[in-house]
Amino acid sequence: MHQLYADGLFSNEVALITGGGTGIGLAAATEMGGLGAKVAICGRRPEPLRQAVAALESKGIEAFGAPCDIREADAISDYVDSVLDRFGRIDVLINNAGGQFPTTAESLSPKGFAAVVRNNLIGTWTMTHAVANKAMIPQKRGRIVNVIAQIIRGFPGMVHTGAARAGVDNMTKTLAVEWAVHGIRANAVAPGVIVTSGTKQYPPELLDTAEKANPLHRLGTAEEVSHLITYLASRYADFVTGQTFYIDGGASIWGDQWLIPDDVPKYPPYPVPGRG
Repeated sequence: MHQLYADGLFSNEVALITGGGTGIGLAAATEMGGLGAKVAICGRRPEPLRQAVAALESKGIEAFGAPCDIREADAISDYVDSVLDRFGRIDVLINNAGGQFPTTAESLSPKGFAAVVRNNLIGTWTMTHAVANKAMIPQKRGRIVNVIAQIIRGFPGMVHTGAARAGVDNMTKTLAVEWAVHGIRANAVAPGVIVTSGTKQYPPELLDTAEKANPLHRLGTAEEVSHLITYLASRYADFVTGQTFYIDGGASIWGDQWLIPDDVPKYPPYPVPGRG
């Protein structure tokens, strides 16, 4: 990875990154750790976390990793306490953890919808609330970056995560205003289709369509998203808050990844009285 920022940018700072064992989360942990941050990562699966911590430490990064299911408030509280016990403070929170699966709206069960909202929206809120109250508000300083998704035109094919991520987008704006008095900035990053281990669950034809529909005719990388996250988490962006930044190769302004079938019902116009 090419270094964009000044050495020591995050010296004496602690960054907590959810979903930090793989993909975008690990890329952000690597970049910020390389710039001096002490890094705390969490996720549901212990093995990727163990491997991630080892990889970070091999680069000279002080890292702490422990499992945490962000769907469970008690698990979040215990994890945040453990980070504070280890490092004494939390300066940056990257809410990157989440999960979803491709499905049509009519095929999605209420249970499936609720599960994704619980993870992507409620889990993000619960982690944010805990970190703010336990660390950032007492410190009178903090930076929050929420990783959502390219949702500006809805999210056909994944209505559950589109609804959840839209909630996080609105939450980001609200917290930016309410918590400004505490010296806390909150922003969001909305990636388009990014090539990570998580994209393996999607059908190849879906990724192919996404690539062809993108103005730049390619998919993004975790490192590219990490560069933007790192900027928003740094002192360079101290006058930026309440914003959502799209990093999607222009997909949010052009291209259609969801094809409309030809057999859409074509209702005739309502009859106008007095006209034949």
